[in-house]
Amino acid sequence: MPHNAFSGFDAFVNGKHFDALQLRSRVLWEVKTDNFETYSPFLRRKVIEEQVFELSHERELARLCGFDFRVGVRSTAHEKALKDADFDLSIIIMDWC
Repeated sequence: MPHNAFSGFDAFVNGKHFDALQLRSRVLWEVKTDNFETYSPFLRRKVIEEQVFELSHERELARLCGFDFRVGVRSTAHEKALKDADFDLSIIIMDWC
């Protein structure tokens, strides 16, 4: 993650380990490296349900500490499924995941 304040380590903020913290822009990141497009329709629904629950909680923890929250994913299919389930998530496709 570019400009990660804890390169090679998770950032522990508000009781949660986040994948990255960009201090200058005050952004906490969670990166999902699933090969989402290879999952069956059933597994896709299950994964999205679990991730949206988890990511919504993490977004609130970040906001309570004054940070923005972003999610990195590997594919447009994963991005679209998360956006369809929670349009308020800020999702970035990361081709290097």
